[in-house]
Amino acid sequence: MDLKDKVAFITGGASGLGFATAENFIKAGAKVCIFDLNAETAEQAAESLGENATFASGDVADEDAVKAGIQKALDTFGAIHINVNSAGIGAAARTLGKDGPMPLKTFEFVIRVNLIGTYNVLRLCAEAMAKNDPVTDDGERGVIVNVASVAAFDGQIGQAAYSASKGGVAGMTLPIARDLVRQGIRIATIAPGIFETPMMKFAPPQVREPLIDMTQFPKRLGDPSEFAQTAAYIVNCAYINGETIRLDSGIRMQPK
Repeated sequence: MDLKDKVAFITGGASGLGFATAENFIKAGAKVCIFDLNAETAEQAAESLGENATFASGDVADEDAVKAGIQKALDTFGAIHINVNSAGIGAAARTLGKDGPMPLKTFEFVIRVNLIGTYNVLRLCAEAMAKNDPVTDDGERGVIVNVASVAAFDGQIGQAAYSASKGGVAGMTLPIARDLVRQGIRIATIAPGIFETPMMKFAPPQVREPLIDMTQFPKRLGDPSEFAQTAAYIVNCAYINGETIRLDSGIRMQPK
């Protein structure tokens, strides 16, 4: 699917990997609806991207909020062809710590946002995509790009909730690809390593350097533009479907 004149609904699009993706897509001629929890930052991000961007705000796990956001994208741009799910949270807590077991509410909250929220958005975007006319000779109507993490495969100490949520995102990729065959909708998942997001840019050396040491080559953290390029490639390459792609410079996370 060519990005030109297509419409993308991007969660977590106001900053980090989501914003880099929105910026890249717009440069390629797409239109973008940024969906983010904070309405002010979502509006600022959309304004910085120009007339081919709009915004909506809400919780990704809130069905009504997501429906309203999708409707705004449809009202503004007429269709949704692409959905990138980069909204997510992290919370570190040992299964059994000094103060007892991890609070169940902590585990549930991470799963709710990262896994249930991702599924909630993609299923509603898929409903909108299914109404599109095919845009390729193969009959393609839409592309979904989910965001997992290398923690889905080698989570560190304290990452049980986060790893479970991202492992779920990776694990549901192939079944969803099979579910959406008749609608002509592809899905793939990116499992990023450690990237130069705003949070990491201000991390102290004692946090950054061990992470860089775990990479292979290149010996650095990822640039958000590299994530955006990968998302664009998934959209452009019609033969990518049902797959999870590690984007991590060969990193294999150590226990801590």
